[in-house]
Amino acid sequence: MSFQTQLETVKNDLGFLAALDQSGGSTPKALKLYGVDESAYQNDEEMFDQVHAMRTRIMTCESFRAGSILGAILFEMTMDRTVEGQSTSEYLWNEKQIVPFLKVDKGLADEQSGVQLMKPISDLQALLPRAKAQSVFGTKMRSVIKSADNSGIQAVVEQQFRIADEIRALGLVPIIEPEVDINAADKAECEVLLRAAIQDQLMTMDGELPVMLKLTLPSEANFYSQLCEHPKVLKVVALSGGYSRAEANRLLTANHSMIASFSRALSEGLSHQMSDAEFNEVMTASIAQINAASAT
Repeated sequence: MSFQTQLETVKNDLGFLAALDQSGGSTPKALKLYGVDESAYQNDEEMFDQVHAMRTRIMTCESFRAGSILGAILFEMTMDRTVEGQSTSEYLWNEKQIVPFLKVDKGLADEQSGVQLMKPISDLQALLPRAKAQSVFGTKMRSVIKSADNSGIQAVVEQQFRIADEIRALGLVPIIEPEVDINAADKAECEVLLRAAIQDQLMTMDGELPVMLKLTLPSEANFYSQLCEHPKVLKVVALSGGYSRAEANRLLTANHSMIASFSRALSEGLSHQMSDAEFNEVMTASIAQINAASAT
């Protein structure tokens, strides 16, 4: 019952996805932007305590609620920690009616053929039933495309859809994220090859559950409109990819039917030194701006 309700929520409700899934490699940078430098923690455990406190403050903020926030993507350690006495994912769904997703990739392999594939994900069969038992609806996994090498882009998309099939077979909806580097010299060419590769995979995809796509904001407005309308695609969400919030929102506004899935652009301007009132004021403005851009 909960899964079907979540499916209808993602399909029909307003809002965007909050990406709260910084992992070990990106956490120090996220904390530094939040005003917590490396002198505030002595080891990984203390670092993750700090980032969970940041995420908890975001999630429990008054403006972080259904109607504006459709879903939230969590790091595995975040799912396993608690917010107000519940596992994070169950807090989001039970208390906020925000649909939880789980980052499942283990990071990126070294660059080859202009792309970075995902490292092997060895624990899906054990991880996903545990996630589903904690109200998690779907997953997210990220690859990176750095140049318009057709064989590399094909490899990225094939790997993503192959693992997506495993995830769908276990009853969750995967977010496929083949990120195109915004600094790629041939970014628009990458997007042409990527869209064609995704369309080919969708053509042969079977099974009942859909996929979602998380894509870099394209060089040409509405370039992914056909994917947004595809019957096997539940939603197409946009990553901010290093753009400022203002630039990401400007680009998103021009891409109808895509909604945001922002991380750094969502938390931009937040600081742990802020009072609760100041924190909520910045969060309210940020969420309103991103939501407006997502609604176009």
